[in-house]
Amino acid sequence: MLHPTKARVKRELARLARAGGEFDASRYFRGPHNIGFYNVGTPAMRALARTIYAANVDTWTIDDAMALADDLVADRYLEAKSIGIEIVARYKRDFSPRLLPTWKRWLAENRSANWATTDGICVCLIGPLLVKHPELASEMQEWSRHRNIWVRRASIVGLIPLARRGVALDIVYDIAKTLHRDKADLIQKAVGWSLREAGKADPARLERYLRANGPSIPRTTLRYAIERFPEAKRQSLLEETRHSR
Repeated sequence: MLHPTKARVKRELARLARAGGEFDASRYFRGPHNIGFYNVGTPAMRALARTIYAANVDTWTIDDAMALADDLVADRYLEAKSIGIEIVARYKRDFSPRLLPTWKRWLAENRSANWATTDGICVCLIGPLLVKHPELASEMQEWSRHRNIWVRRASIVGLIPLARRGVALDIVYDIAKTLHRDKADLIQKAVGWSLREAGKADPARLERYLRANGPSIPRTTLRYAIERFPEAKRQSLLEETRHSR
């Protein structure tokens, strides 16, 4: 697809669309939402992103990719958002700190609009940028206090690639403490996921943290965080924190 525009990408997605009975993506999104679904499926969506990238790689810069993504992420269809993220991700070697404010804007303006797109922005864009520029990790602490749920979720999920490497763990745990008081289920699960990944790098530190902070940690967060521990230790942590609540 040469010189793709949002309209051309959407026409191609419509051509690939499947009936909801074959694959209904909406079942993964609970509650009211205004997300549209072509039910294309991840493999086909990624193949389309590869095709767009391959057709333009010789002439495009990351700014061209970002311009298309800025249009696509604002679309209400999940697959259109994903295409934009996937294309930008292919310019990872060109990631620089100047891109972070735009990605934050996508979140803060509810362009991500759902957990899947938010996590895509984190895993494909923010995480790799922070690995390349770990000095930016401290900015996530401010994000954790943002009024927008997607910015708050990104503040901890975006740190997962660093946490897996044992980098910026102090920041991960500080943000976790900030977010423990958040009542949103999508935040509690994200914090538990991030703590679990931090525990892969330093399981002893995770255990100490959970035992020390058990009363303030939502049970949803705790159950996600302890998934990698042996069964006996999981039960011990669940029991100990239950008694201390």
